[in-house]
Amino acid sequence: MTGANLDPRALRDAFGCFMTGVTVVTTLDRHSKPLGFTANSFASVSLDPPLLSVAIANRSANLLQFTQGNGFAVNILAEDQKDISASFARPAEDRFTDIYWRRGPVGSPLIGGVAAWFDCSLYATKPAGDHTLLIGQIGGFAATSAPGLGYYRGAYVTPVTTAAELPTGPDVVISAIFQAGDCVLLVDDERGGVTVPMARVGSSGVQGRLATLMRLHGVTAEPGQVYAIYEDMRTGTQHIALRCPTAQTAVQKGAFVPLSPEGDPEIADPALRKMLARLGREAQLGRYGIYFGNHQDGRVTTGTEAGTA
Repeated sequence: MTGANLDPRALRDAFGCFMTGVTVVTTLDRHSKPLGFTANSFASVSLDPPLLSVAIANRSANLLQFTQGNGFAVNILAEDQKDISASFARPAEDRFTDIYWRRGPVGSPLIGGVAAWFDCSLYATKPAGDHTLLIGQIGGFAATSAPGLGYYRGAYVTPVTTAAELPTGPDVVISAIFQAGDCVLLVDDERGGVTVPMARVGSSGVQGRLATLMRLHGVTAEPGQVYAIYEDMRTGTQHIALRCPTAQTAVQKGAFVPLSPEGDPEIADPALRKMLARLGREAQLGRYGIYFGNHQDGRVTTGTEAGTA
C-alpha cells in the first residue's frame, strides 16, 4: 500500500506482527548507492500521520547519509534470510553486491524476499544517548505470510529453531510442552496447582535439560521447536518454551489433559495459562506461531495469534 491508500488497520496489524523481527534499514547516498545496517527492533510512533522510528549508532560510518538523506526503508527479514542479516551486521565495502533490491514507492532500497517492508520519508531525527532515532513517515508498506527472523541472546530464532540452537545461562528456564494431539502434559507445581515440566537450563544446555525432563517424566518426544521466548519481569528470568509433539500418552509423572482455548484454571502462572490457551486455539488450526515479549505482553511472529504469551 502506498501514499493516500494506506489503510490504518492494515498498518496497525503489520506493526503488530513484525515488531520483534530482525530488520535491515536501507537508504541511498547522494550518488544513489544503496546503504544499510541491521537493527533488532523498530517502533510504531503514530498512525496519524503514520510514523515509525529506528535507532542508528552515532559511530556508524553511514550516520550522515541516514540523518541528512531523503528517507529510509525498514526491511523485516524472513526466516530464511540469516545470511543477509549477518552480511549487514559486519563491515563490508558493498553489502548489496549479491542481493536483489529495488526502489520502493518513496525511493529507498527494498530487499527482495523479505517478510515485510516499510518505505519512509525522513520526518525527524532525535538524539538518544549513543544512538540517533530516525523517525520516518511511512509512504508505502507491504507484508507477506512469510515468518519473520528473530534474534535472542546472541542467536537467531525462527519458528523452526531447535533446542540445540538456543543460548543458555543460569537465568534461563526451559518449559517443555509435551503435546499429544489436543492434549498436553501437566504436572503438579509447588503451589497446589499444575504446570508443564520445566527447569533451569544451567550448564547442561537447552538440549541437555530437555533430555533430562523427558527422562524424568518418561516421555519420548520430538526434540522440540520454539513456541515462546519471554522475560518474566517479576523474577528477571528468561523463559524458553519448546513444543515437543509425541504419540505417547502414558507417562511416569503427570498426566496428559485436553487443551482448552480458554486455558486451564488450575494453572497458577498467568503467562503459562495464556500460552497454553493459545496452544489450544492453534492446535485446532494445526498452525503454530512463536511468541516474543515478556510475561504480560508481546507478539506472535507469524501473525497466527497476536497478544499475550
